[in-house]
Amino acid sequence: MFRWIGCCRPRWERAALLPAETRGRIEGTMREVVRSLFPGLKADLERLVSIPSVSAPGFDPANLRRSAELVASLFAGAGLDTRLLEVEGAPPAVLATFPAPAGAPTVLLYAHHDVQPPGDLALWVSPPFEPTERGGRLYGRGAGDNKSGIAMHLAAVRAFAGKPPVGLKVFIEGEEETGSEHLGQFLSRYGDGLAADVCVLADSGNIQAGIPTLTTSLRGLVDCVVEVRTLDHAVHSGVFGGPFPDALTVLCRLLATLHDEKGTPAVGNRAVAPGPALDIPEEIIRTLAGVLPGVEAIGEGGITERMWARPSISVLAIDAPRVAEASNQLVPVARAKVSMRIAPGDDPRLAMDDLAGHLEQHAPWGARVTVTRGSAARPFAVKAAGPAYEAMKEVMAEAWGCPAIEMGLGGSIPFVAEIAEAFPEATLLLVGAGDPDTREHGENESVLLADLEKACLSETLLLAKLGEAGVR
Repeated sequence: MFRWIGCCRPRWERAALLPAETRGRIEGTMREVVRSLFPGLKADLERLVSIPSVSAPGFDPANLRRSAELVASLFAGAGLDTRLLEVEGAPPAVLATFPAPAGAPTVLLYAHHDVQPPGDLALWVSPPFEPTERGGRLYGRGAGDNKSGIAMHLAAVRAFAGKPPVGLKVFIEGEEETGSEHLGQFLSRYGDGLAADVCVLADSGNIQAGIPTLTTSLRGLVDCVVEVRTLDHAVHSGVFGGPFPDALTVLCRLLATLHDEKGTPAVGNRAVAPGPALDIPEEIIRTLAGVLPGVEAIGEGGITERMWARPSISVLAIDAPRVAEASNQLVPVARAKVSMRIAPGDDPRLAMDDLAGHLEQHAPWGARVTVTRGSAARPFAVKAAGPAYEAMKEVMAEAWGCPAIEMGLGGSIPFVAEIAEAFPEATLLLVGAGDPDTREHGENESVLLADLEKACLSETLLLAKLGEAGVR
């Protein structure tokens, strides 16, 4: 365990909860139940991972339907009333429900069954859609992001033999990896059937293997493609080089204006959220990120503040001639994809305007610039309080055997803000089974099976606690 994790579990009102002796019996029984169920859950997770349910354009959409149908059959087999939800242009989602017993709250369990493209197959130790166990981890695309979330929800249903002590609405969507474009339509069409008192959104992760973690904030995102043009065709670099610039040089100088000399983003007057209480030592983050020796940190503030509470700008890709194919010519046109993460409290519409305006106004030497605006996602800060939130922290501590901690997340999860807007009175719990070695979106994605079992147990204990105590 990292030494920097020294936070104490906060006190909260226990009067409405079960006596300690009874809670202990429930915890012990549920632990045994989840442990006995886990081999079957792992086998079902392997079945899910075997389906290449990539939602990105250019991949076979039939696999998304196969994936949704398997998810639906798993929850139907666990005893829930299950059906596919359809919206034109979107992959199918799954809704599995159980009515709330008298006096019990209703809980929405969210995950997604679509996955990222596999990337470079040569970099995978084992094929991405052939789940393989090595060193206590299950490898395969989607093993962590986010089919492990489906396994967590399935465990909680099976642990109660399909009759949980709370109402359940299990919602598994199929396009999160492409921005949940149609989620608003799903919520508009089926929102009455999705409303809940508590929402468990199992698409985050743990700050470290073995450390239960609740995510409390998410940065937002805007991105665009900037094109720079200086010539209407390529010309000989020796004959014309000197009086006129090539597009690549212009693009490099333009991209360099996105940061100041400290590496702080220099686009507009971006919002900065309050700094997190947890400040992880820089050497730990450098190790987790694989930063090479001698590479300096950029920006201002603490390391976690820079990752979770401040904006950042990255150049994700450049379209230009490959080095192996270069010739002695002035390149007439070059493009780059630019991504800007924005802090909670910022507005993605204003951020997009500022990013596009900056690129359009800072090109040197009169080069022509075209900015094509891309995706946008709102930042979000969870209301980290209330009985259900504290119940989640307590059961996570029970399942893992150490206090749960809270962290921000530098990435963006667009659906969180939409669900919060649709159900403003619900308590949102953003959790997951992954850790920094999960490598979601990268090659050799995996999930640590020991942590997945604990995540399954914590969700099961949560439903028991919410049902017995009537916590909302």
